[in-house]
Amino acid sequence: MRKESRMRIPGRMAAWLCVGALGFAQQARAGNDPWDRWDRERLEQPYGEGEADEICTLGNAERRQLADDIYEYSYRVRVGPGVYDVITLHRVVRELGPWSPVRTQKSMFLVHGDALGFRGAFLSSAASLEVPTSQSIAVFLARRGVDVWGIDLRWVHVPSGTKDFSFMKDWNLGTHAQDVGTGLTLARTVRALTGNGGDKMNLLGWSRGATISYAYLNGETQQPPHNRHVSGFIPVDMAYSLAPGATLERHAACLTHTVFAQAQTERKYEGGEIGLLLQVLGSSAINSPAESSVLLPGSTNRQAALFFGSATHVFQVPLPVIQGYHWAAGQFSEAGAPTGLAWTDERFFFDTLVQAAPYQSIGEQVDTFAMWCGAPDVPYDDHLARVKVPVLYVGASGGVGGYGLHSLSRLGSTDVSTHMVPGYGHADLFLASGAQNVVWAPILDWVQRH
Repeated sequence: MRKESRMRIPGRMAAWLCVGALGFAQQARAGNDPWDRWDRERLEQPYGEGEADEICTLGNAERRQLADDIYEYSYRVRVGPGVYDVITLHRVVRELGPWSPVRTQKSMFLVHGDALGFRGAFLSSAASLEVPTSQSIAVFLARRGVDVWGIDLRWVHVPSGTKDFSFMKDWNLGTHAQDVGTGLTLARTVRALTGNGGDKMNLLGWSRGATISYAYLNGETQQPPHNRHVSGFIPVDMAYSLAPGATLERHAACLTHTVFAQAQTERKYEGGEIGLLLQVLGSSAINSPAESSVLLPGSTNRQAALFFGSATHVFQVPLPVIQGYHWAAGQFSEAGAPTGLAWTDERFFFDTLVQAAPYQSIGEQVDTFAMWCGAPDVPYDDHLARVKVPVLYVGASGGVGGYGLHSLSRLGSTDVSTHMVPGYGHADLFLASGAQNVVWAPILDWVQRH
C-alpha cells in the first residue's frame, strides 16, 4: 500500500540549504568559488521564518511508500522570483523508519528528458496497476543500496490551461543546467548532514536530460576539482553533437533549429504542447481504445498510441533527425499497422503517456538543435575536453543509439564505456519488462565499480 505524509522543514534550515545551493549554482556559473563563500557568508545571514520563504523556499517535504521499505521523498525548491521558477527534488531510498533513510555509500542524480518529469521517466510504475511498483529504475537502484535523487525541471510545474508563456522566454540549456547544479548541491548537502558523507554523485541524464547534463558538466569544469559535484556520468540514448559524416541528420537538425528559433522570435516560448498530445493519446487508448482517433484519422485510439510509440519519428516536425527513432519497439501486421509492443507492456506504456507534463519550454530544444546543426554557436560545449569523469553511454538501437557515440569523443574522459541494447526503443530502456536485467543491472554494476 502506498502511503503519503508531509512535514515542514524548519525555515532557517531551509534557508541555509536552499540559499546556499542557489549561491553555489549562481557563483559556479559566474566562475567564482562558491563553497568558500557559502559557509562564511550565506549561513550567517539573519533570515527569519517568513524572510526565508520570500528569498528561497525548500518547500513542504512529502513522503510516500513505494514498495516494502522503499520510500520517495519530494521537496519543492524555489529557484527564482517567478511563479514557475520552481524545481522539485525527489529522493528514493530504503528506510529504517519514517524519515530515516538507510545510510548509503553510492548515490545517483537522475535528470529526465522531454515531456516526462522524474516520476514519469524513472518512477512510472508507481502510477500503474499493470506492473509491479518495483518495475522502475529508481526503485531498482534504491533496493540495491543506491541513494537515488532526481529533479523535476521548471516546466514540469506549469499547469494545463496556461496561455501566457512569456515566463519561459529565457529558459534554455543554461537555465536547466544551473537548476541541476542547485539540485546536486542540495542532494550532497542533505547526504552529508544525514551521515552519508559528502562524496560526489553519479549523474544520469536520459534523452534531453543527457543534453542538460552535458551542459552542466561543461560548466562545472570551470570550477576547482573540490567544488565539483559529479563523480561519474551516464548519458542515456542521446547525442550532444552529430558526427561529421551525419550529413542528412545535420541538415534536418538545421532545418528544425530554424523553425524553432523563428517561433522564439515570434514569442512562442512553449515547445509545441507535446505533453498534452501524449496525455490525449494515453487516456484515449485507455478509456476508449476501439473508437476512431481524432489525432490519427483512420486509426483507433489504441492504434494511434501504439503508432506513436513504435514509429515516433513520424510525429517529429518539420523533419525527423534520427530516421527510424521510436520510443517503444512495436509489433506490426503484414499491412504495417501496429498490433502491439515488443518489450513494454502495452497498458503500462499508455499509463506512462498520461503522466506527461502539459508543456515544455522551447529554449533547450533550440539550443540542442543548434549543437546538432553546428550553428549558431552556443556556449555549452566550449569546455567538454576538460570533462574527465568516468562515462558510461547507454543506447538503444531503436532510439538515438549509435548517434550518441560521437559526443563521447569530445570529452576528456579516458574511462569511457558503452552499453548498446539491440532491439529496444528510446523508452524501452526504462519501461520494458526485461529492462531490469538488460539495462539497469549493467548500470548498477558500473556504478558499483566507480
